[in-house]
Amino acid sequence: MDMNFFGNDETVLVILPGLLCDGRMFDQQLAAFPGGMVVDGYYGGTESIGAMAEYVLERMPARCALLGHSMGARVALEVYRKEPDRVTRLALADTGIHPVRAGEREKRYALRDLGRTQGFGALVDAWLPGMIGPDRRADARLYGTLRAMCMAAGQSIYEAQIEALLGRPEVGTLLSTIRCPVSVIVGELDEWSPVEQHREIAGLIQHATLQVVAGAGHMAPAEMPDDFNNALRAWRASGSVPVS
Repeated sequence: MDMNFFGNDETVLVILPGLLCDGRMFDQQLAAFPGGMVVDGYYGGTESIGAMAEYVLERMPARCALLGHSMGARVALEVYRKEPDRVTRLALADTGIHPVRAGEREKRYALRDLGRTQGFGALVDAWLPGMIGPDRRADARLYGTLRAMCMAAGQSIYEAQIEALLGRPEVGTLLSTIRCPVSVIVGELDEWSPVEQHREIAGLIQHATLQVVAGAGHMAPAEMPDDFNNALRAWRASGSVPVS
């Protein structure tokens, strides 16, 4: 166990969850790095990435190491855009930078409507399996934990968060301006946000490193927590980047 994230450095690890996720996704990260925090509360139910970033800025320390997972990585980038001096280093996990793609709106709304007509449990059970790596989908304990987490969010949070994602801001031009140490982390078997997508992200950020979590899917922090934590340790060990 690491007694804190940066030893004598006062910088705190702050974690931003993704769609339908909360602090339960990161239990093993918080256990490994005491003193870290998850920004819970589903971003206050806001319906834009910008408003989510404001929610985070109001709650995070003056300076922090920021880890964003999935949708949370898009929020982390928006936090950096708004107040870059408050972010000492950045980790982007299981995410994307692409704009809304053809058919994405329809797919998200189809899940929304499934929840409206058949209950939120039906929505979760249609969505969640594809978020878990093929090797871990049969793990009843893992699935049950993740399902309970998603169910706690509920239909209204899902609807607010997909509206935020469908209205997400452009980030491609932001990446080249990032000057803090960046780690791009992805589960090897992430079917929603594949490895090659993360290779592209890392290639657009100066001094970024790509780390692949073997055997993990989209929910890598919960699926392979030890390996994910090792990726965080490598990120922590990466040197400071001078601002040019």
